[in-house]
Amino acid sequence: MDKINLISKTEIFVKSVLDGDGSGHDWWHIERVRKTALLIAKSEGADLFIVELSALLHDIDDWKLVGLKIKPNKAKQWLINCNVDPQITERVCTVIDGISFKGAMVNTDTNDPECKVVQDADRLDALGAIGIARAFNYGGYKGRALYDPSIKPEIGMTVEQYKGSTAPTINHFYEKLLLLKDRMNTETGRKMALQRHNFMVLYLEQFYREWNGERTINGNIL
Repeated sequence: MDKINLISKTEIFVKSVLDGDGSGHDWWHIERVRKTALLIAKSEGADLFIVELSALLHDIDDWKLVGLKIKPNKAKQWLINCNVDPQITERVCTVIDGISFKGAMVNTDTNDPECKVVQDADRLDALGAIGIARAFNYGGYKGRALYDPSIKPEIGMTVEQYKGSTAPTINHFYEKLLLLKDRMNTETGRKMALQRHNFMVLYLEQFYREWNGERTINGNIL
C-alpha cells in the first residue's frame, strides 16, 4: 500500500475507533495534532510520513481511553494488517510510546526527531484556549470538581499517582499544563507554547478574580 492510501485508510480507521469519544481525545484532537505536527516537522526537518502516521495513531491505545489495566496494541496491529514495512511499524510504535506525559517527576525527554515533533504537537493541544476547553471537558467527563481551594495541587506525583488522580480540574493546570512550556523539544514548539502558556496564565488570573467575587468592567473593579 502506498503512503497516500495508507494515510487515507488510517484516517478512516482512527475515526471509527474514536467515534463518540467525550473525553477530549476525539478525532478533532487527532486532526489538530496532525496539522501542528506537520507544521513543526517542516520547520525541524523531521520525516513527514512517520510524523503524520504517528500523529494519527497516537491516542487509540491511550490509557485515558482504554483503562489502566489494559495493554492494547491496536496501532501496531493496524499497521501489521496493512502490510506496512516492519521497520516503519516499529518506528511509528516507538514514537507513540514516547510521547505520553507521565507526571511531573517522570523524564520523558527523547532523542527521536519524529517523537520530539509529535510530542510537542500533542502537548501544544493541551495549552492555550483549546487546552483550557479540553481540561474542563475531561474533568466533566471524569466527574471531577471544577475547583476546590482546600485541595492543593500535587506537583511531584509518581506515574501511578498522576494516572489515579481525581483532583479538581484547576489543579491539573499546575500538575501538568503549566509545566509543558518548559518541556517542549523543538524551537518551533517552544515559540508556539509560550504564547499559549501566557494565555492560560491570564485565564487563571481571571478565574480567581471571579471565584473570589471580584467584579470588573473593562478592567475596572466595581
